[in-house]
Amino acid sequence: MVTATPALLPLATDGCCGPGGAPALDEAGAHDLARRLKALADPTRLRLLSIIAAHDGGEACVCDLTEPVGLSQPTVSHHLKQLVDAGLVTRDKRGVWAYYALRPGALDEVTGALAAAVPGRRPGASGHVRPR
Repeated sequence: MVTATPALLPLATDGCCGPGGAPALDEAGAHDLARRLKALADPTRLRLLSIIAAHDGGEACVCDLTEPVGLSQPTVSHHLKQLVDAGLVTRDKRGVWAYYALRPGALDEVTGALAAAVPGRRPGASGHVRPR
């Protein structure tokens, strides 16, 4: 299952410049975040997310998703499985059809995890200049 925020490790303090500040992403958190980002990195999957979100009620049947992306139902189902496995969408089986919806908060979790893993810094904010 997808974790909301990856675990972060404290940085070593025995380096040349002392404590590094923000903790670094641990290995398990990096793998989890990479898996979710990989699912989002595919143009077809991004289109599917957009189509599902724009669909009436915020959910769409797989039968409604094949034509807009111009792919066969098995190929669309494969992409949707990747999105489900990454925790980005939910799947609800109704009879012979599957309906997909964005998992509430899933995209916020990804952006939050990325922001926590790679905290933004203003240039020169630390006052430290690295030698070239």
